[in-house]
Amino acid sequence: QLDESGGGLVQTGGSLRLSCVASGMMYSRNIMGWYRQAPGGNQRELVATMSHSGITQYADAVKDRLTISRDNPKHTVTLEMNNLKPEDTATYYCNLRDPWDRNSWGQGTQVTVSS
Repeated sequence: QLDESGGGLVQTGGSLRLSCVASGMMYSRNIMGWYRQAPGGNQRELVATMSHSGITQYADAVKDRLTISRDNPKHTVTLEMNNLKPEDTATYYCNLRDPWDRNSWGQGTQVTVSS
């Protein structure tokens, strides 16, 4: 189970922090991260991920503004979002992918950036 917190409404240039806690049985060698789905969109796109060993992957559109981190003992992943833009408006989903590429998803949290 993945429980997300954070999100909300912010003006252009503002900042937000998203957090996600994983619970239940899980394998330590996993990848945790965030995906988002824009309003009216039908696909989730990668925002940022981090492996258990600290290897990160970012979408080109966010890599200079967003920072992902994780606390392995606490099974948490955090996304620091700075200099937000209206195009960042989306529902953000926490994701955990296990060593067999099975995915778990959070319920989603809304981020709205006003212009």
